[in-house]
Amino acid sequence: MSRRPGAHSNGLGRFNAWPRDLAEAALLECCGSRRWAQRLAAHRPYPDLETLLAASDEAGYDLGPADLSEALAAESGPCLHRDAPRAAHLALHAAHAAYESRFGHAFVICLDGLRPSQHVDQVLAAIRTRLAHEPDEERSLTAEEMRRLARGRIAGLVTEAGPAPDPFPPVAYDPR
Repeated sequence: MSRRPGAHSNGLGRFNAWPRDLAEAALLECCGSRRWAQRLAAHRPYPDLETLLAASDEAGYDLGPADLSEALAAESGPCLHRDAPRAAHLALHAAHAAYESRFGHAFVICLDGLRPSQHVDQVLAAIRTRLAHEPDEERSLTAEEMRRLARGRIAGLVTEAGPAPDPFPPVAYDPR
């Protein structure tokens, strides 16, 4: 994340100026709930990043079960760098499979503030702990992790905000 003075305000200004549909598309990359993205896009312009993050939190707390399910369906579990040891990839894959089998959705966790070398240990420990949760307890914790992820992604979005996102991104061709 950029720490240049004005990086957030310049990017936020560009984000505020994007057409609504493009802002919603960018926000859907931060959290996969259409209602959440529509709400945040509709309330622009935001005067500063803190106000945008507060609006994100409020919209996140207002997500209903269907909205949260939609957001979780857009998520994939944390991944390792391709050069990580094969054993680490296997352990992470098995842990994700166990979690998804128990709770019916991808495991999400916000790893902001941790060094990449700590990610696999943190994810594996969190999955082990969270597998013991009751479904309602886990759903609540998952919603909180989604709010934390959205905050970090929004900060990155407005820091990096350049021109509006491509409304027609390239699509991989699958001849099957």
